Amino acid sequence: MPEADVIEALAAGILAVDKAAIGRALNLVENRRQENQTFIEALLASLASARPQGAHHRVGITGPPGVGKSTLTAALARELRARAQTVGILAVDPSSIRSGGALLGDRARMAFDPGDLGLFVRSLSTAGEAGGLSYAVHAAADVLGAAFDVVVMETTGVGQTETDVEHVADTVCLVIQPGSGDVLQFIKAGIMEIPDILVVNKADHGRLAKRAANDLAGALAALRAVGVRADSGWHVPVCLVSARDRQGIQEFADLLASHRDSLGDQGVRERRDQGRLAWGCALFERRHGEHGIAALGGRDAVRMRVASRLAAGQTAPSAARELGGAYLGIVASKAD
Repeated sequence: MPEADVIEALAAGILAVDKAAIGRALNLVENRRQENQTFIEALLASLASARPQGAHHRVGITGPPGVGKSTLTAALARELRARAQTVGILAVDPSSIRSGGALLGDRARMAFDPGDLGLFVRSLSTAGEAGGLSYAVHAAADVLGAAFDVVVMETTGVGQTETDVEHVADTVCLVIQPGSGDVLQFIKAGIMEIPDILVVNKADHGRLAKRAANDLAGALAALRAVGVRADSGWHVPVCLVSARDRQGIQEFADLLASHRDSLGDQGVRERRDQGRLAWGCALFERRHGEHGIAALGGRDAVRMRVASRLAAGQTAPSAARELGGAYLGIVASKAD
């Protein structure tokens, strides 16, 4: 079968929510072999043209290790399914130091009905990537977004500066737990600058959970006071939940829907455009490093080149590949 027909058939399977087709596509986007890249680019372009960009909602769930992100993700997915929304989950797990594969800890903590056609769970390996995400998560989100109403991306446990999730999610949720630090800890954490919703899990801890919620509210107020955190019309809420007891999960789902509504289709497009720009630049840097960036005139020049290609309708991987060709041409001319 010609490659174009294979791409068309695979895209049709994804759009029809064929889990086998979705699995094959995710295997492809996780594969780093260079010979697969043009096929992946064509598949992503086909999916993008087949379903409007704002037809699904991307939710990022991030926070330190041990706060209950996996349990919260599972509880949220059940609530969304009860609301007749289909859900795709990307659970990013730490890599095995031996095989490089995901340890599947997150997926093991999520128990779902395997016969539910409206729910799909996939673990992705970080494969040594910093930032709490897998390098394939952008493309994987594009695949799941073509099939499901909501795509939930759960990061690995992150610290104060690992904020990559803001480049792939429409709504970023930062999860903390009671007793995880005072207001000064939250203020100094770079990750406090990106969440759209703050979630205090383990609300069953009672007074300690309420204190954590108050600390978060205080941190937000302090950041606003110094101009670090501007909410742009959306007042970042603090939500108390107990994923274990399903307490506050309905309210959490309501807040997600409210934030998506506040963005509107234009806001979603703008966020995803910025995310694809960051993705294209990261793909180029990963392959060609600082030398490649310098050869093309620096980071601002690379961003402008990627942005112009995205504006012309290219995918982030194809933009990065074209820039790589330009860089290799410069290297070859200097060698001559």
